[in-house]
Amino acid sequence: MTDNVENLVLEHLRALRAGQDRIELKLSELSSRITSLETTTTRARADNLSTQEDVYRQQATLDRFNERLERVEKRLELI
Repeated sequence: MTDNVENLVLEHLRALRAGQDRIELKLSELSSRITSLETTTTRARADNLSTQEDVYRQQATLDRFNERLERVEKRLELI
């Protein structure tokens, strides 16, 4: 009788351990996926920042051209 109880307990413990192993494996996979998402998000933010900097530089250049054009128009009395 004791052997049956011990076997039953061992069987349940093995099933619990197998379930725990599956959970740990899934957690490890999810951790890897989250790390990948974080890396991708960081790169996207850096790309976005770089694009914004380009836009600001282009706007500054256009502003300077606009100022120069206005000066030329004033000198030629086109305004």
